[in-house]
Amino acid sequence: MRIYKEFTFEAAHLLPSAPPGHPNARVHGHSFRVRIAIDGEPNAETGVVVPFDDLETALADARDALDHRFLNDVEGLSQPTLERIAIWMWDRLHNRLPGLAEIVVARDSCREGCIYRGPARRQRLAAE
Repeated sequence: MRIYKEFTFEAAHLLPSAPPGHPNARVHGHSFRVRIAIDGEPNAETGVVVPFDDLETALADARDALDHRFLNDVEGLSQPTLERIAIWMWDRLHNRLPGLAEIVVARDSCREGCIYRGPARRQRLAAE
């Protein structure tokens, strides 16, 4: 079974790797949506995989580190692409959330996003 929790944050960034003159080379902002998915079986007594309040608590630090920030200044996000934000989130959450299966980071207004399923899955896919 898979459960998920979503949250949003607002942040500014620029992409240092963008070509000179490209709009992404200048400071600009986005509304980001993040979805965290957890795989597991419901607890026999409680009937839940993970209490959603526990998910909210685990996500609060990561959300607060990003919300209304200049992402380039956040440690580990000097190149704040969707891909790197997803990996950054995974690195901060996987030890706190057993069963973490997937992180989606999206910019809905741009109709784009990134799905990250963690390094183990990436390594398995590369071996196939």
